[in-house]
Amino acid sequence: MSEEANRYSIKGERTMSQGFVAQYAAEATMATEGVDSLDRGLIVSLKESIGVSHEGKGVKVSFRRDRSDAVSITVYPIIEFGYVMPDVAWSIQEHVKEEVELYTGLNVEAVDVHVMGVSDIGIQTELDKE
Repeated sequence: MSEEANRYSIKGERTMSQGFVAQYAAEATMATEGVDSLDRGLIVSLKESIGVSHEGKGVKVSFRRDRSDAVSITVYPIIEFGYVMPDVAWSIQEHVKEEVELYTGLNVEAVDVHVMGVSDIGIQTELDKE
């Protein structure tokens, strides 16, 4: 069952799915300097192999049960070789928080970054220079 954020106003109810929020978070992560890709994970890879599309690959979104406008986001990036991981992780946190809050109006309480690896493309480039 998919979690959704419900927001109520004078004009009625609005809902946002996890996938919708995850797409913004994934785009913000990929736009961050030093990010090579997002780790899709085994489940997403299996779903895609049978033709099921998955929104926001490499991103997990959790809505708070007691507040429908609060969200926590976890991203699983693969960092480019040669970048300082803590600096890239900090930039990811800032970009994801800014973009998701700007485009969804949700309150981002936390952005957790779990670096899943370093791309080897940069390693080969460095070796070629030597």
